[in-house]
Amino acid sequence: MDLTSIDLIYGLIACVVAVWMGVALAKKQANTYKVSNSAITPTALGHLPSVNHIDYGDMRFLHLGTPWVQGSMKISQPFDIHLEYVQRMMAWLLFTELQQVHHLKAMQLGLGAAALTKFCHLQLGMDTTAVDINPQVINTCRQWFHLPNDNPQLRVLQADAAEIANQATWHGTIDALQVDLYDQEAACPAIDTKDFYANCHKLLKEQGCMSVNLYGRNADLQDSIQKIAHTFGKDAMWAFKPTTAGNTIVLAFRTPPKIDQATLALQAQQIQLRWSLPTEKWLKTLAPLNH
Repeated sequence: MDLTSIDLIYGLIACVVAVWMGVALAKKQANTYKVSNSAITPTALGHLPSVNHIDYGDMRFLHLGTPWVQGSMKISQPFDIHLEYVQRMMAWLLFTELQQVHHLKAMQLGLGAAALTKFCHLQLGMDTTAVDINPQVINTCRQWFHLPNDNPQLRVLQADAAEIANQATWHGTIDALQVDLYDQEAACPAIDTKDFYANCHKLLKEQGCMSVNLYGRNADLQDSIQKIAHTFGKDAMWAFKPTTAGNTIVLAFRTPPKIDQATLALQAQQIQLRWSLPTEKWLKTLAPLNH
């Protein structure tokens, strides 16, 4: 059926309205950040960025004084992980005996909005340690992102992640290490050296796994992977394809896992039934690095 002039006019009007609504929504979100940011009191430690949060509908976002999102939480589901790349940082579960998870120890280097810390501590029942250099990030997570206070199974340390990774007292104690370290510009990983990844390797128990978020407009993905592989070896590494936002999650094991696709599929099914993680979807985009 041919389009009439009226149809074309209505179509043009619809396009204009859609563009206008998109611009209006973008301006509203920018103004929300601007208003919130104007009320920030800088942290007392001058070399660290200020910290603020923004609510937008059912979402709460953590910022370090810039528009770059450092973490987020769904206000109606504060203990779930909703961001795709953060969910993928839990992919070590695919290679773990699920009945023993609550006996394992997790560590997060970089607290963000505490999504991983809350999930490991509250949903998986793990002994959990989180490390962040900025005390205001910790305070903001406790006040606005439902991060529990320290207890016998949870400790949040205000410390430099590189120094913690270098401390012999922590070596050989961690089953699941999650590394997500970015400054206020989020241009590239804040710590991305061979020595750092070598110390992360030392943190792990023999069957332990490190999950790393590699992201940023100035990041060099292949260079970071080579630095990790220098200690772990490529045969001990798995990687996801990048998310639509550009985050690449790499898994590096102290001991290379031996697992077949059928076992992975069964493990993914069990995880998805027990916890709110899209594990069956992961298998379509996760593979050994040497493949």
